[in-house]
Amino acid sequence: MEDVLVPLGAFTMVVAIVFILARRKERLTLIQHGADASMLKMDKASNSSLKFGLLMVGVALGILLGNVISETTSIQEEVAFFSMTLICGGISLLVYYGMMKKQSKDEDSIKKD
Repeated sequence: MEDVLVPLGAFTMVVAIVFILARRKERLTLIQHGADASMLKMDKASNSSLKFGLLMVGVALGILLGNVISETTSIQEEVAFFSMTLICGGISLLVYYGMMKKQSKDEDSIKKD
């Protein structure tokens, strides 16, 4: 177990550092070109929370449906769980995409008025 956790922790730390440095560079570039860095704060947190919330609900529904399918049919348990989890998770991400597309369309129509 420890043989896996140490490299995983090191990899996570490297990814976090690269992400922080890239974000800093992006902000400095915006400031250098005269743009305001506040434009990066456009409800990204609430949108990502919605996305991950929908994804988790989709995965949970997929696990439940996988259990129902494996118990009621002759499909193997692994196949039922894996396929239903991916299908429901994918559907939830498509729902999120549709919601964001509709929201941006509504915002564009408000800006034009």
